[in-house]
Amino acid sequence: MSGDKSNFSTLDESFKDNVKFGNNSRVAVMGKGQVSIRVNEDFAHVIADVLFVPELKTNLLSIGQLQEKDYEVS
Repeated sequence: MSGDKSNFSTLDESFKDNVKFGNNSRVAVMGKGQVSIRVNEDFAHVIADVLFVPELKTNLLSIGQLQEKDYEVS
């Protein structure tokens, strides 16, 4: 999840949803798209299905969801 629209290389703003956090608060999802994550100077991974949550002040990355998509995390 990211609250920074400029992180997205593609963004479908017609996708709307809500996310519930551990403290039972909810925030609006205002889109879904792709974000590139730079691994080193020469390579970046494209992560799909990233949620755009404007209220977030920092990015959240789920290790479990990356592993479900066959990313190797070490």
